[in-house]
Amino acid sequence: MTPQLVLVVGVAGSGKTTVGRLLAERLGWAYQDADELHSEADRALMAAGHPLSDRDREPWLRAVREWMDEMIAARRQAVVSCSALKRDYRDALLAGRPDILLVYLHGSRELLRSRLAARHGHFFPASLLDSQLAALEEPEPDEHAVVVEVDQSPEAVVAAVLAMMSRSSTGTSWRLVRGDQSAVVVQLGGALRDYVAGGRPLLDGFSEGSAIGGGRGQLLVPWPNRVGDGRYGFDGRSLQLPLNEVEKGNAIHGLLRWVLWQPLARTEDSLMLGTTLCPQPGYPFLLDVRVEYRLGPDGLGIALHATNTGTEPAPYGVGQHPYLTVGTDLVDSAVLTVPARYLLRTDDRGLPVGREPVDGTPYDFRTARPIGDLRLDTAFTGLDRAPDGRAVVRLAHPSGLHGVDLWLGEGTRYVQVFTGDTLPEPERRRGVAVEAMSCPADAFRSGTDLTVLRPGATHVLRWGMSPWRNA
Repeated sequence: MTPQLVLVVGVAGSGKTTVGRLLAERLGWAYQDADELHSEADRALMAAGHPLSDRDREPWLRAVREWMDEMIAARRQAVVSCSALKRDYRDALLAGRPDILLVYLHGSRELLRSRLAARHGHFFPASLLDSQLAALEEPEPDEHAVVVEVDQSPEAVVAAVLAMMSRSSTGTSWRLVRGDQSAVVVQLGGALRDYVAGGRPLLDGFSEGSAIGGGRGQLLVPWPNRVGDGRYGFDGRSLQLPLNEVEKGNAIHGLLRWVLWQPLARTEDSLMLGTTLCPQPGYPFLLDVRVEYRLGPDGLGIALHATNTGTEPAPYGVGQHPYLTVGTDLVDSAVLTVPARYLLRTDDRGLPVGREPVDGTPYDFRTARPIGDLRLDTAFTGLDRAPDGRAVVRLAHPSGLHGVDLWLGEGTRYVQVFTGDTLPEPERRRGVAVEAMSCPADAFRSGTDLTVLRPGATHVLRWGMSPWRNA
């Protein structure tokens, strides 16, 4: 449903006036810059370098509220831009006006300062930026703000807002930035959509607003891979999960892929999302689940925490499903290294039927070699780890000049490698899924490396990606 009003908020230099006006033009709506509603006394005070107090702002906020109410009464859709730095200010503007979309424009201190320094003839001096940032209270999860990064053109910011207003099939998206790295995470399933380093895409992800196919970037909770027939026994009970791989009679990839996760914490280079897995048919257990994405000097790190907040033990497994790319048209020429001593043989339903050494098989990638025409949908275990406890799967460009390492840390006992042979064209064999997993397929039935979460206990899965290049 299209909102009645859009409230664009942010500190000075975030571009809220430019974005608000452009958004109103694109929508054909009325527009109001809240700065125009300041009194002459307020303008003079700020021009002299003095920040406004809460008492100074009250008449101004009242004028903004009155303008919004006039639009609502006239049934006119409108956009208003307003700093609204504090939660109390936003509450005052939004209270009793439920049909308002809150858009928060987020930018780094350095970017905001550079923009203000380049701005001339405005009553708000750059010297007051620090006072605004000190007063700023970023929107909290229960405010349901659309957060858009402003390190892009106003047209791109407006396009992002319009996409969210049109109820993108993946919900809100967040862009993380650190140096020459950027990552995009979407609200639907908390999925990782994109990761770029040094100008090179390292994920074969999905485009903005498009549906997620092939499990791309999705979090797999409370089990990765498959449960045969969706039927398993636990703690004396026989439980039946819904079958969503109907043609093979399996329950696949958990229960949280199609849930909208909520933002819990946000910085320029990190994001924490959370959701609750409520008791339901087939999985009558209560879990609090959180995922953190963080860009660091060595790449992107992901940590997924699940806590049993119920009163009885719960079976648990977890994984994530990114597709790596090194820029080749097909995965055939990409060079793969998997430091694993064993593989799991599977039946025609993708369920494990045994474990065997990789030695002497076509699946031995302990020494780097091109994938060629080999079809991989294979779980590996017996991971060889470095002294820091990490096992590293490497995908390299045929030139050997660049690539990406996917590291497997705490909680990872298996890695599934999938060359996408069953995907529809043109996605087939375009990227290599390298899935960190805590347990193998069918662990709910076999019990193999299945985690049993006691009430109050937390399981952590850590993995990440590190881009590299040779001189």
